[in-house]
Amino acid sequence: MKNTSEHKLTWSDFQKVEMRVGTILKAEIFKEARNPALKLDIDFGEFGIRRSSAQITKLYKAEELIGKQVIAVLNFPPKQIATMMSECLVLAAVDGGLGTSLLSPDHRVENGTRIS
Repeated sequence: MKNTSEHKLTWSDFQKVEMRVGTILKAEIFKEARNPALKLDIDFGEFGIRRSSAQITKLYKAEELIGKQVIAVLNFPPKQIATMMSECLVLAAVDGGLGTSLLSPDHRVENGTRIS
């Protein structure tokens, strides 16, 4: 087991991370990205629609993602990725050999629901 004790967060640190549930409205191939990726438009309810990109093309096709709920961090600063400004960080389990698997709730919840 890896020792992560030097990287421990406080409860206060964790509470600062705004993880919310959103529903993917639009997904398309991100042709300008350096690595294979998709551009996503995600509805976070009262927090608005945010754009992001995700290197998830190994396990997902763009058209399959419409309506899928995902979890993202909303309070990172925007980041320029190729030709688009990413406005949130979509969370996923990253396994180099198998691909990147999106995190999502087991049951549908309201867009904008906080993860805790």
